[in-house]
Amino acid sequence: MAVTESNITVETKLVSPPDPTLPALAIQVTRLLDSYMLWIGTTDETAEDVHSAPLQGHLARDWACAMPVRNLSANTPPAATSLYRSSSSDAALSMSQRLARRFKKQIFLSIDLPPVFDSMGQGQKLVLAVERAVVETLRELELSQV
Repeated sequence: MAVTESNITVETKLVSPPDPTLPALAIQVTRLLDSYMLWIGTTDETAEDVHSAPLQGHLARDWACAMPVRNLSANTPPAATSLYRSSSSDAALSMSQRLARRFKKQIFLSIDLPPVFDSMGQGQKLVLAVERAVVETLRELELSQV
């Protein structure tokens, strides 16, 4: 009987906002075999306590899954589905597709942003900051695997 080593890791980090009008972000990445499960949301936690941020958030506020395309045209978008979304959130589906295409891995993405930022006119700016934080975090993880 072959014994395989578990390579599942969980990492949570604090991401400072690129714009002082935006809140800090917490991102939790669960690295699985050829896939990532990500939760990202706003937080008031410090870097030392950021591991508790996901416990205070909502996993399924805007949650999607995307599969990378294999052996097909590069123009074919990754297959994706919303696992859960509310009427005020819909960024996870398209973002998970872009991440799956870029990193060639299955992506489970949960974006937990308070609706108040949309009403303040900062929704798109915050979503862009979220995507940049996720891309940078996954890039770092990919480099550490090499």
